[in-house]
Parts: sequence; structure tokens; C-alpha cells
Amino acid sequence: MIVKQIAVTGAITTNAYFYIDEITKHGFLIDPGAEADKLLKIIADNGWIIEKILLTHGHFDHIGAVNTVQKALNIPCIAHQNGKDYLLNPQYNLSAWFEPEIMVKNFGSLADGAEITSETTPNLHLKMIATAGHTQDAVIYYDAANRLAFVGDTIFKNSRGRTDMPGGNDVQLVQNIKNKILTLPDDTVLYSGHTEPTTVQAEKHLYGL
Repeated sequence: MIVKQIAVTGAITTNAYFYIDEITKHGFLIDPGAEADKLLKIIADNGWIIEKILLTHGHFDHIGAVNTVQKALNIPCIAHQNGKDYLLNPQYNLSAWFEPEIMVKNFGSLADGAEITSETTPNLHLKMIATAGHTQDAVIYYDAANRLAFVGDTIFKNSRGRTDMPGGNDVQLVQNIKNKILTLPDDTVLYSGHTEPTTVQAEKHLYGL
């Protein structure tokens, strides 16, 4: 399994991730926040076949390249079922404060617990786990077999996501971190939207666990 972290920069820098099977070269692109041309070149240079775009939440710095990548590759984009509140609303996705405003109109919605599996590579498998708090559409994507999770802005190395923006709720966020992330196996690697990777075990002390 290949997990490749790519820093993409629009108004701010965000981590986008490629989750790829090294044999079939099929996989998913997670949180293409900016620099669509850079991401598309990486895909072409590696001969990767991206089946889906997966979003951890709908903030502008995680969705900025979705429309261009989606059009270029003709692939679906997947978000949590609350994603419409952010993807269709520049006020909620915060792009209203930047240029240009961003809306993602072509996306599919999934509920908490949804299983996402490659059409050609069954071992390429992620579970969507809702972790509202940073936003109300926030999710993580968990690969139990490989002990890794793409956690967006829910949790960072030595920190957690902000809750002072539309839909934010710090009590809810802490509860979801404790109950849904820090209950995963200790050696699970957490790939976040803005810091280097960490592990479940490394983050437990911040929550008295």
C-alpha cells in the first residue's frame, strides 16, 4: 500500500493524500485542496488510476482542486451526508473570504460507517467514520488492515481542529476524538490535514487516556 502525502498551497498549505495499491496502481485521492495541475501531474507520472476523490470535510483548503481534478479524470467525489452544507455554501466552507469562492456541486453523500472499496482492488478498503466537531461533515477514513487513518482536521499531532467556525463544537470534537479515534489500535498511524503523521498512542496523553 502506498500512502503519499503532498503539500498543496492555495491561501494556506494543506496535506492531500494518495492512497494507492502498488500492484494495480488503483487508488483514491483524499482532500485535493489546491494545485490541481500538480496533483494531476503526479497521477500521470506514476501511472496511477484514481477511482474516487474522498473528502474529510468541506472547508475550502480541502476542496479547492476538486472540480478541476474531477473534470480531468471523470471520477466521483465522496463526502459525508452533511457535506452539502459546506460544499454548496462559500460562507460555511470559508471560501467567501478568499478569491475565488468555491462550490463543489457534483458529489455523492455517504453516512457514518459507510465502507468504501476499490472496484478492482478489494484490499483497497476504507471505512468512513463521522467525527463531527471541527465541522458537522467531518469524517475520518480508516484502513483497519493497514492500521492507518486519514483524519483531516479532526486531530493533529499534539493538537486538534479549531471549533470557532461554522458548525464547530469543541465538546463534540473531543468526544469524537476520544470515542472514535483514540479507541483505534495504538499503532494506527494518523494522517492529518496540516501536520506530520502521528499515532493513536502518541495522542492519548493529551486526553488523559
